[in-house]
Amino acid sequence: MLTTLIFFVLAAATIGLLLWSGAELFREQEDPLADRLQELRSSAMVTPARTTRRARNGGGPLNGFLYLLSLAPGGDGWIQETEKRLVQAGIRKRQGLALFLMGNVFFMAALLGGMFWLQRNNSFAQMLGGMVAAFIIGFTMPNQVLRWLVKRYRRRLQEALPDTVDLLGIVLGTGLALDQALTRVSDEMQYIYPELAGEFYTVVMQVRAGQERTVAFQQLVRRTGIEDIKSLAAMIVQSEKFGTSLANALKVYADALRTRRRLRAEAAVGKAGIKMLFPIVIFILPVLFVITLVPGLLSVLRDLKLLGGPR
Repeated sequence: MLTTLIFFVLAAATIGLLLWSGAELFREQEDPLADRLQELRSSAMVTPARTTRRARNGGGPLNGFLYLLSLAPGGDGWIQETEKRLVQAGIRKRQGLALFLMGNVFFMAALLGGMFWLQRNNSFAQMLGGMVAAFIIGFTMPNQVLRWLVKRYRRRLQEALPDTVDLLGIVLGTGLALDQALTRVSDEMQYIYPELAGEFYTVVMQVRAGQERTVAFQQLVRRTGIEDIKSLAAMIVQSEKFGTSLANALKVYADALRTRRRLRAEAAVGKAGIKMLFPIVIFILPVLFVITLVPGLLSVLRDLKLLGGPR
C-alpha cells in the first residue's frame, strides 16, 4: 500500500513538473529586445569551444542542470543539437533549452519508473525488454515533438512570406531604407504573422548591434532553413551590392511566392483523395457492410430457423 502511494505521488509530481516546464517554455518573453541583445553579447564574448558550457555551473538551477547534463557522456552534443532545433522552432528564450531538456529527462524517468512498476513481478528478461522500450520511447518522443514544432514554425513562415514580402516592397517604394522598412514591416505584421515579423526584427537588431547585413541574413537562412527565405536574402544582398531597385524585384518575387503557394494548395487538394482512401477502407466500408448485410443475414437465419422448426 505504501509503495503504491509513493509511486502515485512521484507520478503526480513528475506530471506537474512537465506541465510547469511546458508553460515556462512557451510563455511569451517580457523583453525580447533585451534578451536578444544579451544573447548577442554572450555569443560575442564566449569562445566557440566553450559555447555549450557557458555559465552552466552557475546562474541558477536551470544553468546548473545544463552543466550537470553536459558532464554526461554525449551530453554536449545532445545539448547543442537540442538548442539548434529549438532555435529552428522559434524558441530562443535563455531558459527554454533547460526547460525542454528537463522535461525530456523527467519524462524518460517517469516512463522508466512506470515500466519498472508494471514489470516488477515478471522475469528479468521481460523487465529488461520493457525498460529498453521505455527508454527508447522516452528519448524519441520529445525529439518527435520538437521536429513537429520545427515543421509548424517553418510552415507559418512559409505562409506569411508572400504578404510580408509584398508589404516590404511597398514600404521600400516610399523611400525608406532597408532597416527602417524591415522595422516598419515587423511592426505591421507582428499581430498577423508574428513568427516572420520576429525574424525580420531579429535581423534589424543584429545589424544595429554592429553585425554585417550579409551575415545577419545568412544567420536568418540557417535559423529558418526555408529555400524561399534563402532566395529573398540573396536578392536583398545582391540588390544592395549592385545598387539595383529592390522594390520592383520584391514585387515580382511576391507574385512568384503567391503562385507557389497556390500550387502547393492545389497539390494538397490533389493528395486529399488518396489520403482519404485509407480511412474509408478501414473505418467507413466495414460499417457500411455491417449496416447493409447484417439485416439480410438476420432475415435469412430467421427464415431458416422457421423452415427447420417442428412441423
